[in-house]
Amino acid sequence: MKWMGRRQSGNVEDRRRMSGKGIAGIGGVGGIIVAIIYFLMGGDPTQLFNAFQQQTEQTQPAADANKEQDPMVSFVSVVLADTEDVWDSLFTVMGKTYKKPKLVLFSNSIQSACGFAQSATGPFYCSSDAKVYIDLDFMQELQRKLHAQGDFAQAYIIAHEVGHHVQNLLGIMDRINRQRSRVKERSSNELSVRLELQADFLAGVWAYHAQKLKSILEAGDIEEAVNAAGAVGDDRIQMKTSGRIVPDAFTHGTSDQRIRWFMRGYKTGDISKGNTFGEENL
Repeated sequence: MKWMGRRQSGNVEDRRRMSGKGIAGIGGVGGIIVAIIYFLMGGDPTQLFNAFQQQTEQTQPAADANKEQDPMVSFVSVVLADTEDVWDSLFTVMGKTYKKPKLVLFSNSIQSACGFAQSATGPFYCSSDAKVYIDLDFMQELQRKLHAQGDFAQAYIIAHEVGHHVQNLLGIMDRINRQRSRVKERSSNELSVRLELQADFLAGVWAYHAQKLKSILEAGDIEEAVNAAGAVGDDRIQMKTSGRIVPDAFTHGTSDQRIRWFMRGYKTGDISKGNTFGEENL
């Protein structure tokens, strides 16, 4: 991805100098499993947060951010700027105003408006404060553990979370979450899948327009995003963690579904083609 030397967003909040103590029972192998399961669950993080909220956040000065992460901060800022430019343009076409989200960088744990979260939560979007939260250490872990290599794989992650922000601004997230609260678990999970797949679609829409506006893509970039989308499919995660697939427990969609909806967004660039709630077969 061509990102060096381009505009960086001023909406990045770096809170890495304050880190909370880890929560017992989430570290080690268990932490990795939780991270995989809840990765990209920005549409509805409250279930995981509620378990954490009973713990008291204890903060202490942290060491200076790893110098190796400094280029990553610049990269994240450039990608966020690209999402701002694309969605501002698309919202203007829709006759709406795009309210830019904040992107918060943290280490280990953080208190958001949605509750207390640990790094194991993975990147997430909190609709209550309209902020995207990312631990850069987790982004590096994503490459090591899930083999989602490449800068555009990470750009896809950011674009997915910003996709949840777009859903929030359009009133989709609130409507679906209200529906989820009124139905049984199986139906609630299906609605969650549709919400997540739409965020994947919106990430693809962003990639289409970012390329059209700024020619950001290099050879292999789309393949990197597709690989990342496939790596976090429910079916692949379940096989890794339990050795079996339970479709009724899906909350994010299969690898094929996530790839297919991202590619639909990327190929069409048309936000009207992403009504995952109106299609019987995903």
